[in-house]
Amino acid sequence: MLKVLKNLKKSFWSVVAIVILLYIQAQADLRLPDFTSRIVNVGIQAGGIETAVPQVISKEDMETILMFSKEDEKILENYSLVSENLSNEQEKVIDNYLGKDYDVEPGTIYVLNDIEKDKEEELSKIMATPLMEFATVTNEDTEAKIKETFISKVTPEQRQVLENMSLLEILETMPEEQRDSVLEEFTKEIENMETSIKEQAAVVEVKNIYSNLGVDTEKLQNNYILFQGLQMLGVALISMVSAISIMLLSARVAAKLGKTLREKVFKKVLSFSTGELNKFSTASLITRSTNDIQQIQQLIAILFRVVVYAPIIGIGGFTKVLTTSDSSMAWIIGVAIIAVLFIVVTLFIVAMPKFRKLQDLTDKLNLVSREILSGLQVIRAFNTEKKEEKRFDVANKDLMKTNVFVNRAMSMMMPLLMFVMNSIMVLIIWVGGHNVDQGIMQVGDMMAFIQYTMQIVMASLMISMISIMLPRASVSARRINEVLETEPSIKDKSETKKFDQSKKGLVEFKDVSFRYPDADTEILEDITFTAEPGKTTAIIGSTGSGKSTIVNLIPRFYDVTGGELLIDGVNVKDVSQKDLRDIIGFVPQKGLLFSGTIESNIKYSDDNMSDERMYEAARIAQATEFIETKEKKYQDPIAQGGGNVSGGQKQRISIARALAKNPEIFVFDDSFSALDLKTDAALREALSEKTQDKTVIIVAQRISTILNADQIIVLEEGKVVGIGTHEELMKDNETYRQIALSQLSEEELNGKGGN
Repeated sequence: MLKVLKNLKKSFWSVVAIVILLYIQAQADLRLPDFTSRIVNVGIQAGGIETAVPQVISKEDMETILMFSKEDEKILENYSLVSENLSNEQEKVIDNYLGKDYDVEPGTIYVLNDIEKDKEEELSKIMATPLMEFATVTNEDTEAKIKETFISKVTPEQRQVLENMSLLEILETMPEEQRDSVLEEFTKEIENMETSIKEQAAVVEVKNIYSNLGVDTEKLQNNYILFQGLQMLGVALISMVSAISIMLLSARVAAKLGKTLREKVFKKVLSFSTGELNKFSTASLITRSTNDIQQIQQLIAILFRVVVYAPIIGIGGFTKVLTTSDSSMAWIIGVAIIAVLFIVVTLFIVAMPKFRKLQDLTDKLNLVSREILSGLQVIRAFNTEKKEEKRFDVANKDLMKTNVFVNRAMSMMMPLLMFVMNSIMVLIIWVGGHNVDQGIMQVGDMMAFIQYTMQIVMASLMISMISIMLPRASVSARRINEVLETEPSIKDKSETKKFDQSKKGLVEFKDVSFRYPDADTEILEDITFTAEPGKTTAIIGSTGSGKSTIVNLIPRFYDVTGGELLIDGVNVKDVSQKDLRDIIGFVPQKGLLFSGTIESNIKYSDDNMSDERMYEAARIAQATEFIETKEKKYQDPIAQGGGNVSGGQKQRISIARALAKNPEIFVFDDSFSALDLKTDAALREALSEKTQDKTVIIVAQRISTILNADQIIVLEEGKVVGIGTHEELMKDNETYRQIALSQLSEEELNGKGGN
């Protein structure tokens, strides 16, 4: 897989941009639960007041609070009593809380100094206890109980005086020790509370302090919620823009990787000899170039999100839970992750073998489909449609069953994971609800905890998903690497030679032997003959004697395994394949045309070829007669593989294509078999004029095609059993004589078939 990923270097800057954007998105997503917590805890529950530190407070309320505090100096050093000349900072605070039109009387209001955040948090802890005590003694129910307890201990005369006074007035007249003694029962519980709980309760009293001053607390609350909401919206917008950008870039990177891999596979396949093509099979190479590369594209599209985003979210979310939420509920996250991993690992173990099998079954289906479609005429001719349908059905059902199994397993995963996520959410609400009821945590913190937990679970889910996709993509990557790492058995040497122009067109076989890769026996043995320019060399023999194999050695579709093959006086292994094939016009046994037009097929070797050269090639190949009957002549369309022309027409266009190239050497591999005798004779006659100074090598089954050849090579079981002219071989070679007499009568042979 890593070898395939190395191809991402072409998209290096896009990958860097994706990583940066993923980090930005992860940080934005991790901030969103904080805003939820603040809006609920501070904006809704605390009326927009963040700490138990009043920004402005009346002198009267400050003196009352100090009455309950033992750290007066620490509190007062952070406040300034407003004088006639307001400082810029004081004016700003008063404008924000009391309004620009507020008439401030000197010496009546304390304003919080401009202090650092850490110092304000420390001050909040100090002021929380006196604020709660202040709230306690001003609460109607609590005030009545404390007052009743105190009055019951005094004389009737004192009681009469105290009954007309408020509890606060009574406490102000008492010595500090007596006051502490009276309040001890009620304040003892406050002292034992958690600091966070005291601060939450103290915030409510801060709101009352603001109300006493005439602060618009409703506006204060709305402003806080609006500000936090806009910030949250801005962060969400950043997350959205990052996500969209990541999707676009990931799709681009994945598509570019797919393009690069297809190009590399295609170029590699073009360098393969026939041996490598047979090793992989055409169907498998098509699957590897399409389906396998598609699997890798799909993986790359989400790979960066999993590799970069998921760990940041998972680790960041867990850190946030431990640092900003109630860590006593962290065990719930552990339960969630274990449940997710259990489900995914179980499915992984069950489905993984099937993932590996899918690609092989796709190969098999492609192979069967291609074979059936290619041989459709034969299938219909032999009425074996049912048989082939069954063969296709077996391959199709095998793939279907595997796909169904995998899809069922994967379809179970999402409902199970959703059940786990919903169950975890219920568990958080259950445990968190009890904590809220006990005052251990706030509602906003519980909501943030739910969001963090879902982020962590989703990160685990994403990592699990990639662990399922990765093996299938790894199988695809391995199959692609098999192609890319396969070294062609036929390749050019580092230093190549040039042809000897004094031996132009000369083809020499010197004790040539050949065996197919992994074969046990030689297909050709001790093949020795020379084909000269201006002469026609014909090769004939029974089926399987090695005729086509010999001519496939000339353009190096295969390499000889023994002896030497020389062209223009140079061993074909010592020249570049391009130079070699440039001087050869090869017409294969099976005429293959490409989708396009008749013109594009004839001009296949050179798009800039003149029309006169094309017309001349078509005339010699006897293709003019049927081309002229076409509606668009040379612009008439040719279907893929030449499916819209007959076998004879296909062969004539193939021959015209080779003639138009005007090479030194013509090789016709049984290329006249689909022609009628009249057309065959006319083509050979026209060809002899065109190839007077060319080397012509013809493989033929019909004796009539090679009667006038300058040299006939007779093959039998991969060996040369005769070389000579028609007359010489009829006299001296029994193998040739038998082949000839099996096709023509003695009279026709003596008259050379009348041609």
